[in-house]
Amino acid sequence: MSEKTKKPQKLKARLPRGFVDREAHDIRAVNEMTAKIREVYERYGFDPVETPLFEYTDTLGKFLPDSDRPNEGVFSLQDDDEQWMSLRYDLTAPLARHVAENFNEIQLPYRTYRAGYVFRNEKPGPGRFRQFMQFDADSVGAPGVQADAEMCMMMADTLEALGIKRGDYVIRVNNRKVLDGVMEAIGLGGDENAARRLNVLRAIDKLDKFGPEGVKLLLGEGRKDESGDFTKGAGLNEEQIEKVLFFVSIQDYAASAADLASLVSGAARGAEGVEELNTIGALVSGAGYGPDRIKIDPSVVRGLEYYTGPVYEAELTYDVTNEKGEKVVFGSVGGGGRYDGLVSRFMGQPVPATGFSIGVSRLMTALKNLGKLGQDAVIAPVLVTVMDGDVGAMGHYQRFTQALRAEGIRAEMYQGNWKKFGNQLKYADRRGSPIAIIQGGDEREQGVVQIKDLIEGKRLSDEITDNTEWREARVAQVVVPEEELVAKVKEILAAQAEDRRRG
Repeated sequence: MSEKTKKPQKLKARLPRGFVDREAHDIRAVNEMTAKIREVYERYGFDPVETPLFEYTDTLGKFLPDSDRPNEGVFSLQDDDEQWMSLRYDLTAPLARHVAENFNEIQLPYRTYRAGYVFRNEKPGPGRFRQFMQFDADSVGAPGVQADAEMCMMMADTLEALGIKRGDYVIRVNNRKVLDGVMEAIGLGGDENAARRLNVLRAIDKLDKFGPEGVKLLLGEGRKDESGDFTKGAGLNEEQIEKVLFFVSIQDYAASAADLASLVSGAARGAEGVEELNTIGALVSGAGYGPDRIKIDPSVVRGLEYYTGPVYEAELTYDVTNEKGEKVVFGSVGGGGRYDGLVSRFMGQPVPATGFSIGVSRLMTALKNLGKLGQDAVIAPVLVTVMDGDVGAMGHYQRFTQALRAEGIRAEMYQGNWKKFGNQLKYADRRGSPIAIIQGGDEREQGVVQIKDLIEGKRLSDEITDNTEWREARVAQVVVPEEELVAKVKEILAAQAEDRRRG
C-alpha cells in the first residue's frame, strides 16, 4: 500500500514583533500632517532630499560591527563584498554621509528636510516599535547660533500650523556647553569621569517624573521607588547636588542668568554656552517669540552625548487621559540640536550643523487627541453597478466610471460577481459608498441611468416602517439622461457634504 501523500502545512500569517500594518485612515492622517509640516519647512527655504534605507554600518557612528555582526541597536546584513550594511537608525547620520560625499557640489549652508522610516533593533513594547517615521530639518554649514534660534522658531511655527495653539506647547532650549561647565564646576570634568557624568544626566532627565526631591536622591546615594526597588545614585556630595539642582531648577532664565554664569565661570566652555543661550533668547524674543513659545530651560538633556551645543525639545503641555484614566501631560514630540562633529568625521575639517527631528507617530497621536487630524473623512467611491455582463454593457459602465473620475469624483465599477445584484448593494454599504449608479437593459435603450442616494436612502429606511410608504418614497432615487449623470452626482454629493457640515 502506497504511503498517503502528506498535505503541505499551511503557512501561518504573522506580523513580525515590533512592526505594524498601517490602514488607510492612518496613512491619510500621516499624509495630511506631513503636508502641513512640509509647507512650513518650504516657507523657511528648506529643500527636500532623500537617502536610502540602508547605509554602511560604520556610517551610523556609534554602531560599529563587532567580530561577528553589528546587531546592537541596528538591523544589519553583509553585502556581497562582505561589507556590513544596516537599516538606518535615524535620518541624521545618513544626511551627514550625503553631505560629506557630495561636499564639493553642495551649496553651504545646506538647508534640507526629509521624512522617512527609521529602524531600531530593540525589544518592542507598548508604544515602542522597531520601525517608525521621523521628519527632520537640518542646516549644515551654519556655525552661528542664529541657525539654532531659527530651528526653534520653525518648530513653533510647525506646531501652530498643525493646529496646536499657543499655551499648549513650548520649545525648550538648553546648551550642552553649559552642562559641561556645570560638570566641570562640580569636579566631574575629564574623560575619567564620563560614567559619572552619564549618571548625573540620567538623574536630571527624571526631573519631570520625580521632581527635585527625587532627582536629589538620584544625584546622591540613590532612590527607592514605591515597589521597594532601589536605583543607585550618582554619588554626589551635598555641595555638588546643590549646584546641579540650581542649574536644572531654573524657571526664570533671565533672572538666573548671572548666577548661572557665575557657577560656570571657571569653565570657558560653560561660559561660552551661557553666552549662546543669551544670544538665542535675544534672537527669538526680537522676532516676536516670547517665553510662552520658546523658553530657555536648563533641564533639557536630550541626546547630550550626541550634540555639541544648543539642544531643543518640542513639548506639548496640555493634559491627556492615559489608559489608566489618569490626567498626564503629553510631553515631547520632537527635538534636536547642534551636532558639529557628525559631518566632520568624514571630512577631516570642521563642518557645523544643526537640526531637529519630529516623531511623526507620536505627534499624530497628539493631534488626534486634540481633534486636529483626520476630521475630514475621505468620501468612499461612487459605485457603478453592473447589471449586464456583455461587452457592450460593460463598456457603458466603464464610460460612466471614467466620466466621474475625469471630474475629480472617486468612482469604481463593481468588479465582483455581477450576477448577484444584492451583493453589489451590500458591498456599497460596507464601503460606505455615497451613491450607486444603476443601468439595466431598459434604461440603456432609453439612454438614462438610475442614481441612488445611498446616504439619504439609509436615512429614509431608518424612518419608514410601512412597505407602501417605502415604495412611495422615491426621493433617494432619481432617473436622469446619461449626459446629465455627472452633474446630478455632483449635486447629490454637494447636498451630502452640506448635511455633514450642518451635522
